[in-house]
Amino acid sequence: MPITKEVKKQIISDFSDRKWNTGSPEVQVAILTANIENLKMHLWVHKNDVHSRRWIMMMVAKRRKMLNYLKKTNPAKYDEVIEKLEIRK
Repeated sequence: MPITKEVKKQIISDFSDRKWNTGSPEVQVAILTANIENLKMHLWVHKNDVHSRRWIMMMVAKRRKMLNYLKKTNPAKYDEVIEKLEIRK
């Protein structure tokens, strides 16, 4: 089940510096994290769902690449996002 519009709007307002700045790496990482958490709950129930397991691995890899980019370009923002989302890195 994908995240709802309300949840997505809340994430955008929490992580963006402008009103509808959805293209910033911070917002993209936060939205991917919400999707990963949602899919993780799905996989707890449906353990043999290989298709969803593949998608979660792809999303984690994409998030890792975005976090590496953010760390390279803006280390202070990287630390803030990691702390806010409680991600291990």
